[in-house]
Amino acid sequence: MNSKLFRISLTAALAGFLFGFDTVVISGANQPIKELWGTNWFLGETLFTFHGIFIMSMALWGTVLGSLIGGWPCDRFGRKKTLLWIGILYFISAVGSAMAPEAYSFSFFRFIGGVGVGASSVAAPIYISEISSAGNRGRLTAMYQFNIVFGILIAFISNYLIGLFFSPEISWRWMLGIEGLPALIYILLVFKIPNSPRWLVMKKESEDRALAAIRSLGVDDVAAKLRLTEIKDSILETVSTQKDRLFSGAYNKPLLLAFLLAFFNQLSGINFVLYYAPEILERAGLASGESLLSSISIGVINLVFTFVGIALIDRLGRKQLMYIGSIGYIISLAMVGWCFYSGASSVLLLLFILLFIASHAIGQGAVIWVFISEIFPNKIRAYGQSWGTGVHWVFAAIITLITPTFLDSEIGIFKENPWPIFIFFAGMMVLQLLWVLFAMPETKGVTLEELAKRMRRKDS
Repeated sequence: MNSKLFRISLTAALAGFLFGFDTVVISGANQPIKELWGTNWFLGETLFTFHGIFIMSMALWGTVLGSLIGGWPCDRFGRKKTLLWIGILYFISAVGSAMAPEAYSFSFFRFIGGVGVGASSVAAPIYISEISSAGNRGRLTAMYQFNIVFGILIAFISNYLIGLFFSPEISWRWMLGIEGLPALIYILLVFKIPNSPRWLVMKKESEDRALAAIRSLGVDDVAAKLRLTEIKDSILETVSTQKDRLFSGAYNKPLLLAFLLAFFNQLSGINFVLYYAPEILERAGLASGESLLSSISIGVINLVFTFVGIALIDRLGRKQLMYIGSIGYIISLAMVGWCFYSGASSVLLLLFILLFIASHAIGQGAVIWVFISEIFPNKIRAYGQSWGTGVHWVFAAIITLITPTFLDSEIGIFKENPWPIFIFFAGMMVLQLLWVLFAMPETKGVTLEELAKRMRRKDS
């Protein structure tokens, strides 16, 4: 792997840092906002809370929109320009959320940031997968996930440190506003990266520009010309089959694979745990300050095991990592449920939550963005990525919308004890393990063009 390719991939992957930071920074502002604006009241009877809809899940509904429409600017204007506008959205969201005078404007700016998150989950993995080779595509694209968890860790640390130096009434504004600084740096860095050569060819731009883009990745002249020929042949083949529409019926296999991977990712409960980590740990008996500090351990474990996943994804393959992650999910979620049910110590519960985070990082976390960005052909990759990430964020938003109701519920088995939530997630991970065993294909070491052919074969 040459240094130019690594540096360019890392720049694009920094969209993931802003993704992770933006997603989790709200966990530190959750309780102060609830108390400041009195948002924890039910809409209707007992199904939805105002806090769940407008404070905690509004950004996620933005991600739904961003992911569903993100394929269009990627296809129309290019991956690079889309990444640039994503940085601008993050900056606007950070500053606007920090200065919001009331709940509705706050929700609007969080929504704007969510659009950036959703669009980045389309554009960044596509861009990295298209500039890399079959041998290093997994590691390079997984850097997006690494930056997500790095952003999560920095958000937890930032929230903790800001909470030490500022009062709760003002600290949440600093927690959210500080994101504007890395967003501004990211915007400046994106200006220096090249366009995706596959996009340049697909949009019938100058072949000289596409060849120059390949060379700028550190590829020698002979290899650059060979890669350009492969890209052209693949795109011509797709056009000649006249099956370049996502829902034409020709791509049912990758559509189903992307749907199920994204569906199971969120039905593991990962966003629920990350969003509500301080509150979950407080329910387990930790004081407020201790819960924020313990949240940092979640970020550290996430980062460490993401390194492990990145190191293994091109060696063991995507499917093997999903085996490992699924088994870890089942054990850890079942034991977290048991800890809550039996009243076990908060230390034991934290250990199983950390096992859950490690299982996610080495499995779904490392695989999802790589796998979805691989399985669709060049001509429809942007829209296929939108489909997969759209499914991911729809379920993330639904879970984040509904789970505060169970956390605050006074009804039946949910009263003051969230153990059934974790048992439900564990059951879903049993289904994921079965899907991995019997239906998930391996994609490691295969070129994007060859994968496109395999996904179109009825017998593959």
